[in-house]
Amino acid sequence: MNTALSSIIIASVQVVLFVFLAPLLMGLIRQVRATIEGRAGAGIWQPWRDVRKLLAKNPVRAEGSSWMLRAGPVALMVSSLLLCVLLPLVGTIPFPSIPSDLFVIVSVMLIGVVALALVGLDGGTAFGGMGSSRHMTVAALVEPTLLLSVYALSIPAGTSTISAIVETRLLSPEVIISPVSVLALVALSIAIMAETARLPIDNPGTHLELTMLHEAMTLEASGRDLAWLEVGSWLKLAALLGLVSNLVVPWGIVTDFSALGLLIGVVTIAVKVLVLGVLLSVGEIFLAKVRLFQVPELLAGSFALAFLAVTASYLVA
Repeated sequence: MNTALSSIIIASVQVVLFVFLAPLLMGLIRQVRATIEGRAGAGIWQPWRDVRKLLAKNPVRAEGSSWMLRAGPVALMVSSLLLCVLLPLVGTIPFPSIPSDLFVIVSVMLIGVVALALVGLDGGTAFGGMGSSRHMTVAALVEPTLLLSVYALSIPAGTSTISAIVETRLLSPEVIISPVSVLALVALSIAIMAETARLPIDNPGTHLELTMLHEAMTLEASGRDLAWLEVGSWLKLAALLGLVSNLVVPWGIVTDFSALGLLIGVVTIAVKVLVLGVLLSVGEIFLAKVRLFQVPELLAGSFALAFLAVTASYLVA
């Protein structure tokens, strides 16, 4: 089978899998936390029920709002779907014309970041504007860390194509436990927690407007608009957890296309993402949201780790 057809099949499988997996991941995270805290919880399928309910409702938009309130949620959803297409989640066979390059991935993520911020601003509320301002401040600190941390991982591979980075780590397992890799993965994990509005940067379960980041921007959204915003955010979290899992444990990913290999890749990435979701949920129980003025310090620390990883990679080489 030629490379183009193989990449299309793998990309289609990744999109379908993660559209199903993302709400399940959120339900699992919430259920694990509820169980540990001694609550019954709503069950792991509750996010699916919420999405189905929201999709059946027409959105109510503020008077005077622009087209951005309608286009923003769709833009976030599309950018998250593109992440699922481009990232090496089930397989590492890239599109010939659209490589899974580091700079392409970060640019696609930035589309969703800006779209979400504009949605918060377009509602015209004080909380929406405040949330968008904080969101863009965090994004300005996160994007350089994402670039540097993955760049540090790309030096052994000799390319910034993420699928080639994963293949290199699969063929040379000693790279995974190197100090450079550990520093870069820690920095990348902190940046992903900030990018997806998780603790300790933001508390996704809060209802106190003054402490909200992500939730403040979605206060004015309802119906289908809110469904696209929620699913888009869940997809981004699931895709980025899948990327981290493949960088840490690359075994099971498809490098040569076959039906059996594709099945193994689907099962493997699903297990990896759900296990990381459980670990994330358990870890968040022991974390508290840091004060807003301490967020830049935390993100500056992650940037320093990424910078050290890049420096050390050249020294080791």
